[in-house]
Amino acid sequence: MIAQQLLAINKIHSRVLLSSSWFYFQILTTGEDQPANTSLSSVMAKRSATAVFIARRRAKAVTHLRNVTHRFLRLLAASPKIARRRQRQRHRSLIAVPASFRPPPPPLGTSEKPRCAIQSRTPSPTHEAETPHQKPKLPEPAHEESPADAAAGKYWAHRHSLFSLYDRGVRMDAEGWYSATPEPIAAAQAARAAPAGLVVDAFAGVGGNSIQFAARGCYVIAVEIDPCKVELARHNARIYGVEDMIEFVVGDFFRLAPSLKADLVFLSPPWGGPSYNQTPIYTLDMLKPKDGYTLFQAAQKIARDIIMFLPRNVDMVQVEELSWLCSPPLDFESEENYVRHRFKGITAYFGNAAR
Repeated sequence: MIAQQLLAINKIHSRVLLSSSWFYFQILTTGEDQPANTSLSSVMAKRSATAVFIARRRAKAVTHLRNVTHRFLRLLAASPKIARRRQRQRHRSLIAVPASFRPPPPPLGTSEKPRCAIQSRTPSPTHEAETPHQKPKLPEPAHEESPADAAAGKYWAHRHSLFSLYDRGVRMDAEGWYSATPEPIAAAQAARAAPAGLVVDAFAGVGGNSIQFAARGCYVIAVEIDPCKVELARHNARIYGVEDMIEFVVGDFFRLAPSLKADLVFLSPPWGGPSYNQTPIYTLDMLKPKDGYTLFQAAQKIARDIIMFLPRNVDMVQVEELSWLCSPPLDFESEENYVRHRFKGITAYFGNAAR
């Protein structure tokens, strides 16, 4: 079928070329502006020129016809591919419609809408039995990671360095993951206390230091202003079996200090979160909730022996000056604390706690 169409196009084009050539030949041979006394040689020259012109036109016509035929064949060959491409695009556009899409309801002015509204207001019993009313399913809220889970994920590898019995059910909140004293350091600090002595843990937190002082054989008064942390500390002390050696008190240390007396006071105040190490030199006025000088003076009202656990970048000149707040000055000793060759903090010992 395609070959017959091409043959017909070639025949039509050839007839057009012949008619146009004959027209030019008539103009050249019998033109009105041709003089009557034209010689035979001039006529023959004109005819030969006409023949050359016709040959050139035919050559150009054949070349143009080949290009046209070639383009036509390419178009016919590409038409099925174009059709398939359009069909795939139409199919994709249908699939791309989300499943939750619902067409807009018809306008209220139509005749069908009032009937639907009336039927929905007064449904028949049989219709209710066949198609019970189904409540639309609400989208489930996305699970948001709690601060405790986020902190646990960051410090999970250090869980056994914080509590060796962590696998037995030790509990911590988000702040406890980065504020609890590592157990090897807490045990070394508790070793400076006299056995069977009375120790006040001013900022007990989740109970890391209180548990180690109790394991040393000391009776501990654990003061913590957050009741949730007190419950966590009591639970952890129960796991270590020293719950009976610790008295947990919910309150503000600065208000309780004038009414407390003990043999030793342990101070591990909040350092301000994990961002404390971004400061080149950590000064004592950066401690929370009050500066280090006020904190040390409150602890002096309870006992002369004091232990302070401070950041690794603390200003040691200021720490040593604390020993001069008492008259006579207290003995002073500082100790760098490492866990698995990692520098964790500095412990300052005052009074008899210093060796």
